[in-house]
Amino acid sequence: MTESPTAFQNIGIVVKPDAEARAKADELEKWLGGRQIRAFRIKSPMPSQGRSSLPGPEPPQELDAVFVLGGDGTFLSAARWIGDRNIPLLGIKFGEVGYLAAVPAENMFSAAEAVLENALETETRMRLCVEMIRNGDAVLRETVLNDVVVNKGALARLAHIQTDIDGRYLTTYSADGLIVATPTGSTAYSLAAGGPVIHPAVPGIILTPICPFTLTNRPLIVPDQAEITLRLDEKSSDIMLTMDGQEGFEVRKNDVIRVRKHAHPLQMLTLPGQRYYDVLKAKLRWSGGRV
Repeated sequence: MTESPTAFQNIGIVVKPDAEARAKADELEKWLGGRQIRAFRIKSPMPSQGRSSLPGPEPPQELDAVFVLGGDGTFLSAARWIGDRNIPLLGIKFGEVGYLAAVPAENMFSAAEAVLENALETETRMRLCVEMIRNGDAVLRETVLNDVVVNKGALARLAHIQTDIDGRYLTTYSADGLIVATPTGSTAYSLAAGGPVIHPAVPGIILTPICPFTLTNRPLIVPDQAEITLRLDEKSSDIMLTMDGQEGFEVRKNDVIRVRKHAHPLQMLTLPGQRYYDVLKAKLRWSGGRV
């Protein structure tokens, strides 16, 4: 006997390449089928150097939501897959880190039921648009949820990164690299490099140098309407551009990297009553009492 149909008729499933996640995805497909809902299942790719294909074919036009079975890396892959589409994502945790994939695996079916009943809340998360201009042409244009990182290779010396804000020179960072992060990405690589934690609702972009040679080069928060332009100093070589930890590209000395707020934010589904600060305290293992 099948359940009566809901307003959701087409659900995408992006799955981490993991035996447990694959088995749960099989159960979820069967569960959705019993409710007359069509599932589009996509395997999450591994991070790569150079342009890689997206997790699968273009999302169907009629896709209503995407369930992401994996960790935060899988969630980032799913965000890349949907591109500019206004499709909400629900992260179900099958990994070590769960800032984005915050629903425990054991709660997957109750969360899925809540999605079908429109009982979940939707958070809007800012994304970044990054372009690489080479000889006057845009050789790269990507959408980023967490961060854009310019850093040196394993054998390179310091990276020298000229940084302009809204067309005006700010500084040249001499460092192992520079992270440009969204508030969502403030708890990722930027945090490990000494950057601040910013609530996702705060409209800002973070610039965090990685091990800066000049100790007064501290993390900087600029307005979310700012356009950030990065160029390599003549002394720089063996430099990579990495986006969301998913893809890496070689940066040449005359390349121009432009980063700005993307016109289309990400829609993220969350459990009712799930507060950002509770997730933050749990993941960072902050104490609830006195030391």
